[in-house]
Order: sequence, then structure tokens, then C-alpha cells
Amino acid sequence: MTIDMRLAVIVDPSLSIGVLANTVTAIGIGIGAAAPVLGNTRLTDARGLAITTSANRPVPILQARADTMRALLLNAVPVSADATVVVFPQFARKVHHFDEYLAAFPTRDLSAEKLDGIGLLGPAAWVKSLTGNLKLLR
Repeated sequence: MTIDMRLAVIVDPSLSIGVLANTVTAIGIGIGAAAPVLGNTRLTDARGLAITTSANRPVPILQARADTMRALLLNAVPVSADATVVVFPQFARKVHHFDEYLAAFPTRDLSAEKLDGIGLLGPAAWVKSLTGNLKLLR
């Protein structure tokens, strides 16, 4: 039996457009790295131009304020083996080297951090249960 997998990216709508774009991109990279099956298909056009696909399913970008994202995160974890949660905490924006982020992360409490965004990948029912009442980012 194949599981119907869904994606969703949830961001704080009060972020500036550049910060918003960076947050969505970083979360997308995290989800894609965790599940390369979501894209990574090579295609060649009639002229011979070869590209790699971006995604093989819709990626809705939803909006939520900090308190809603915090609740969503706490409801999403612990994560089952067939699901992925990618979080972009606001403090990460001030860290410019990944090694610093890796060192700082264990000292932080995500339930107390302001989150710029969350990415979800997992069974459709699970993603829908977490995001069903959220609006699309416009």
C-alpha cells in the first residue's frame, strides 16, 4: 500500500518579503534533503536541454502567527518514521555559520522560540489534521 504523502510550508505572514522568501526556501531545502523522492527527476526537452524537476506535488504555502505555529509544532512532534518536520526558528537568522547553529540548537527550547516557519511532509491525514484550518499565504 502506498501512503498519500502531502507537503505544507507554514510561515509567519508578518515577515518581510525577502525574509519570507528565504524562510520558504530554507524549509524547502530541508524537506527536499529529507525526501529526495519529492523532486530530483531529470528531464530533457526536445532541444536536448536537461533540467531537474522542482517538485512532483503541490507545495502549499500557508500562514500562521507565532502562537499557532508553536501549537502546530507541539502537535506535530514526536514525528513518526513516515513524516518530516523542518523548523526555521527566528534565532537561526542571526547565526551565519551552520556549525554555530548546530552548537546553539541543543541549548534552545523550540517551544519557547519564535518560529519563522515550519515545513511538514507526511501522510495526507496527518498534514491535513495539522494545517486544515490555516489559510494560504497571499
